[in-house]
Amino acid sequence: MPDYYNRLDADGNLLTGSCCADTATEHLMMGKLQQDAILWNARKYKIDGFRFDIMSFTFVKNLQHIQQALAKLTPAKDGVDGSKIYIYGEGFTFGETANNALGVNASQLNLYGNGIRTFNDRLRDGVRGGGPFDDVRVQGFATGLFTDPSTYTAQGTALLDQRAALLHRSDWIRVGLTGNLRDYSFVDATGSTITGAQLDYQGQPTGYTATPVEAVNYASVHDNQDLFDAIQLKSAENDTSAMRARRQVLAMSVVALGQGVPCFMAGDDLLRSKDMDQNSYDSGDWFNKIDWSRLGNNWGIGLPIASQNNGQWSIEQPLLANAALKPTANQIQGTTAAFQEFLKIRESSGLFRIATFKEVQKNLTFPNTGNSQVPGLIVMDLNAHGKQAGPYGHVVVLFNATNEQQSFTSTVLAGSKLRLHPIQKSSSDSLVRTTTFDQGTGTVVVPGLTTAVLVSTD
Repeated sequence: MPDYYNRLDADGNLLTGSCCADTATEHLMMGKLQQDAILWNARKYKIDGFRFDIMSFTFVKNLQHIQQALAKLTPAKDGVDGSKIYIYGEGFTFGETANNALGVNASQLNLYGNGIRTFNDRLRDGVRGGGPFDDVRVQGFATGLFTDPSTYTAQGTALLDQRAALLHRSDWIRVGLTGNLRDYSFVDATGSTITGAQLDYQGQPTGYTATPVEAVNYASVHDNQDLFDAIQLKSAENDTSAMRARRQVLAMSVVALGQGVPCFMAGDDLLRSKDMDQNSYDSGDWFNKIDWSRLGNNWGIGLPIASQNNGQWSIEQPLLANAALKPTANQIQGTTAAFQEFLKIRESSGLFRIATFKEVQKNLTFPNTGNSQVPGLIVMDLNAHGKQAGPYGHVVVLFNATNEQQSFTSTVLAGSKLRLHPIQKSSSDSLVRTTTFDQGTGTVVVPGLTTAVLVSTD
């Protein structure tokens, strides 16, 4: 069947919007081939999850058919429980399938309610700053926007505009922390009560999921600069390597403690660097290696390859040549320890894994909102309201992305028996151990560039 299995333009030329030859799953037998390949891998190799690159280039009906076919696989007959197989991918919409031009494509918005997971770029951009097609120096919540502006930011954006941008991007993160729920209601930076879908993200709705499991939250993956390199590019020039390492921990904590599915790039917890390489699929081990010794992180070994990166060399070269930006072994090892602590904290309470929209709306609130909020401080209050959620029925998380100690008072917290999470009370990070809570006033004092978790059995 010539010209059947691949997607062609009106002149019969092969389309390659996916960076490869685009497959035409709108055609019945190409859709069947896609489904058969997945079933084969599930049966023969017991693969329990499938990630779709540029998933929006296929269609919702294709994925629904795949789900239905997988659900029929049983341990007795096929050696695998197909109902538990994980389907996720890139739901970003562009190219020839954008705007449902060829059918209802498998994009973030169209997959609402299907239980299929998509990568949450809203939280990513809020945490890091900018997007994949913006200047690499654009700052975000964890990289110093408004609270520690770089020369690039200060020269291009007035301070009041930085503040407004930070508050808006903090709302992206808040919605992301709910599992990016479409219908979650909260108070935004202007003081208005809106839903996740009503919050603007670059002309699109921010919230788009029906349940938290449909959101894959991340701050770093193989595409674009990894988290360490992004922080190097975005941070203020005077930020020390120690401050930059704390920014990395802060960014990872947002992913680790949010509702939904946390996703981390291999080596984020080791301050892994690719020396600024923004597209390292073909860069070899020189740029892609991971230093498992935790003594170094591959930073400063040369400019990344020209074919993908030479447009940014003038920005990158001075940073890579600055020996003061190379992290110490203690900073790398401290980052690893902090990351592992956040994973243990996530495991310690079911409040970090709420299953439904209704429960999230009831149990998760954000006290520090509106125009009078403390910029650079996100406060997340999780309360089981007497239901079973593990040993802790009340959890308050403070993400302090400012360089300074912050004091936050909430009358709602007054009288509660909150205390620093036992894991952080004995943390390898001496700074987080200085977090305090005044029960009488409901005041939490949290150090700069720190995520603190308070818990109570009530």
